[in-house]
Amino acid sequence: MKKIYLASPHMSDEKYEEKFVKEAFDTNWLSTVGENLNKFEESVRNYLGIKASVGLSSGTSAMHLGLKALGVSKNDIVFVSDLTFSASVNPIIYENATPVFIDSDYETWNMDPKALEKAFEKYPNPKAVIVVHLYGRVSNMDEICKICREHNVPILEDSAEGLGSKYKEKFLGTFGKCSALSFNGNKIITTTGGGMLVSDDEDLVSKVKFWSTQSKDPARYYQHSEIGYNYRMSNVLAGIGRGQMMVLENRVAKKREIFDTYKKAFKDIEDIEITDEKEYERSNRWLSTITLKKNSKVKPLDIIESLEKENIEARMVWKPMHMQPIFEKYDFITLQDEVSVGEDLFTRGVCLPSDTKMTNEDLERVINIVRKLF
Repeated sequence: MKKIYLASPHMSDEKYEEKFVKEAFDTNWLSTVGENLNKFEESVRNYLGIKASVGLSSGTSAMHLGLKALGVSKNDIVFVSDLTFSASVNPIIYENATPVFIDSDYETWNMDPKALEKAFEKYPNPKAVIVVHLYGRVSNMDEICKICREHNVPILEDSAEGLGSKYKEKFLGTFGKCSALSFNGNKIITTTGGGMLVSDDEDLVSKVKFWSTQSKDPARYYQHSEIGYNYRMSNVLAGIGRGQMMVLENRVAKKREIFDTYKKAFKDIEDIEITDEKEYERSNRWLSTITLKKNSKVKPLDIIESLEKENIEARMVWKPMHMQPIFEKYDFITLQDEVSVGEDLFTRGVCLPSDTKMTNEDLERVINIVRKLF
């Protein structure tokens, strides 16, 4: 039986990626410098309309060096979205800083501006705010940016899942002081592994590039005045990314088509809730998510296990960070008296297969299995 994946790598039909990777081999540029890397960084800058970019080994390394560039260090407070993957938080710990988790709102699933304001009342001087754009959904950037400006605190956008999404015609990843992108195998475009830091601050990106290549001072010999990291993307993987950028808008269109198909297919099932897109947003719909009503007899695990039996991959929504054993000692800010928004979404949410290689027949297969449960 054919396997249907949640989200898997999807190379272009034109094999752009293969052409650029071959170019790296043919010219022997197989390290962390070369034309592919330069052109990939340039294509991302041009797409987002931003001034500076540096290709790195992962989205996590981009988060790490982004925090470091914002001056985050030991004992600093960093506000971060609670409903996310641990890679949004681990870099805070790398710098021996302290995360404070901020609950979501139901409208965006992302950081709740009101909870953020409450966090500032309790912790007036955080070093940075990490805003995660979950599943390609669009955060309320007007309110979040306004609050952070009032407190003179920089934003690092975690846009690992948000490449191609727009808020009021402006791409996610262009609102904060800097932004981290991911090109992991499951993302909307991939370099198989890799990431990028982007910013309008060219000096900041230049510093990150310096750190990412072991902080080598400009001397005729190897000299180091700062701690460095082996975080630079390779020219070979950048060739894959360079080709993937040529089909990014096609991938966004397919993801949105998948979401719209699910929405139409389940519109008559009262127990399934699908959040509409707001007039000010274009989500890349990286993963199509649904929630089940609290009194639904069908539970998320019922859907996941039914699909698994048919060789189809689905998952629960991210488990909030304040519920994770490794992070449970850190503070969590919510407006809820009992169950937080993030915990509620985790309990009732399902990520449905959103692979851009899915055929109409694949989609029908998923839909029929889910519908039978109701």
